[in-house]
Amino acid sequence: MTELYESATRVSLTKRTRRLRKSPLLRTLVQETRLSVSDFMYPIFIDQRITRPQPITSMPGISRLSLSDLRNEIPDVVDAGIPAILIFGLPKAKDALASEAYAPDGIVQQAVRTIKKIAPDLVVATDVCLCEYMDHGHCGVVKGGRVDNDESLQLLARVAVSHAEAGADVVGPSAMMDGQVKAIRSALDAAGYDETVIMAYSAKYASSFYGPFREAAESAPAWGDRRAYQMDFPNRREALREIALDIEEGADIVMVKPALSYLDIIRDARDRFDLPLAAYNVSGEYSMIKAAGEKGWLKADSIALEVLTAVKRAGASIIITYFAKEVAQLLKEA
Repeated sequence: MTELYESATRVSLTKRTRRLRKSPLLRTLVQETRLSVSDFMYPIFIDQRITRPQPITSMPGISRLSLSDLRNEIPDVVDAGIPAILIFGLPKAKDALASEAYAPDGIVQQAVRTIKKIAPDLVVATDVCLCEYMDHGHCGVVKGGRVDNDESLQLLARVAVSHAEAGADVVGPSAMMDGQVKAIRSALDAAGYDETVIMAYSAKYASSFYGPFREAAESAPAWGDRRAYQMDFPNRREALREIALDIEEGADIVMVKPALSYLDIIRDARDRFDLPLAAYNVSGEYSMIKAAGEKGWLKADSIALEVLTAVKRAGASIIITYFAKEVAQLLKEA
């Protein structure tokens, strides 16, 4: 009986998918998606009011930096092999017209000039928005208790030109104002910056994952929220309309933000459009992994690698992530 049972359970399989998983090098050989440090853009917060690094409580390992700190940070970024950074500025003062956002000596403008002196070849991208500079914290000009789309376009264009004048390679309009890419492209071209790249925050959702960022950038709105201009998170097809409009208006790179909870949108965008596609692995996605790692509930390094690989597998060609320096080291050691 035993012999009959053993004979019945022996099978001749011609299709054994496990064959390709039996050793680490074999798994590497057949790996379909390869995460690389060359995929990364590293966000940096520069604060005009401080003189030493200021840790961000909700984002372990990330700090606001002064201009002096930036001079120490950039060589580390270059040594890690990270090809690009994204600058966010915290100004010395805020007002109703976001005047520090386009001031020649504004914090972002100073930061860009400083970086280009240290590392001329590093790709420097800047966030073009008004929330960090407005006294009310919204992303545009407020009139009658609401954000006025068309009034905001002129200011956003002015900010983008000031960043290009300082030496930015890429400007990233993130305010989610209709027509912002067209207004910025027209202003850049008119000012002679026709080679400045526009990375449009095309499908930017109104997400609860931005919480730690709003602490880091001190950009929470003083009243209301941003749902009237950022996308409603249940919507999928709308994202493709937003991306298509930005491409029509002159975007060179398009973006989906956040990344982890919107992998379907990244995949849809990759399948539909041929432009370089960025995905922003946002602060909340970073912080929840860090917090769980500190609790010992999961291995943060492994999760970070898995998450960023998933973002690339979904179709992103540029991954904006606070994990860039850490994961660059992990990839080097692998």
